[in-house]
Amino acid sequence: MSSTSTAPAVALEASGLGKRYGRQGAALEDCSFRLPAGRISALVGPNGAGKSTLLAMAAGLLRPTSGTLTVLDGAPGEHRDRVAHLAQNKPLYPQLTIAETLSMGAELNPARWDAACAARIVEQGGLDPKSRIRSLSGGQRTRVALALALGKRPELMLLDEPMADLDPLARHELMGTLMADAAEHGTTVLMSSHIVAELADACDHLLLLGGGRVRLGGGIDDLLTAHTVVTGRGTPEDLTRRGHTVIESRTAGRGLTALVRRDGPVDEGWATEEPSLEELVLAHLRAPAAPALLTPSTTPAPQAVTA
Repeated sequence: MSSTSTAPAVALEASGLGKRYGRQGAALEDCSFRLPAGRISALVGPNGAGKSTLLAMAAGLLRPTSGTLTVLDGAPGEHRDRVAHLAQNKPLYPQLTIAETLSMGAELNPARWDAACAARIVEQGGLDPKSRIRSLSGGQRTRVALALALGKRPELMLLDEPMADLDPLARHELMGTLMADAAEHGTTVLMSSHIVAELADACDHLLLLGGGRVRLGGGIDDLLTAHTVVTGRGTPEDLTRRGHTVIESRTAGRGLTALVRRDGPVDEGWATEEPSLEELVLAHLRAPAAPALLTPSTTPAPQAVTA
């Protein structure tokens, strides 16, 4: 079902965003980024990096301690009818049947509900609409939760480890359904996952969280192009003297292999190749002191200075 709302150019924008949990410290601190509308973005980072916190704040379920967060040109929670949030625990009412759960989705979203889409996702899993949620396996509950999220026809989907409890075949099938649907309707997706190789096939944008802020952000093709894996006889200092930023390096025999952020061409003595997304993410996770990189479309707008 189509919506009469005008989609913004930026789905999410954070500026100096922070969230503290008392003595547990900061989950996010001075976190700033933009997520352009229409992108399918992977949200990655180590455990405790703040991924779930960021998604919950974008859904309007948590209040930031500091900074600002704009969601579809409004405050978090202002446009709940246009946002779908799927938490890790897939909260559903256990006493309801699948059919009753989908009927509830229709009642809560009368202007946007796509009953055919929701029913199709349930049917593809071979689920009986009369089954109660409490009787379903974790993977089956995930399928019903995704049916609710997609049936809502949101402009923004916030998915927290959505495929974690699915078997490989179901994960592949549901990921394909989700991505095809998002592409058809121009839905913005922000999805956390620890399976980086899977995200490489599904996503076109990346936000890597570390130390409470975004350390790597932008279109995946742009980020991969900005980095190079170099192999040859030399030292990291040889590369830095040429102006390249060495993210990570390791020696093997008499040679050196390094992931670098280039500043101009690499000397002819080095063999070069483009990294995979997994190589890029793992190198930055292993090198938390590496300089952050946000591409222009992911860099937040400068804040106005008032006198």
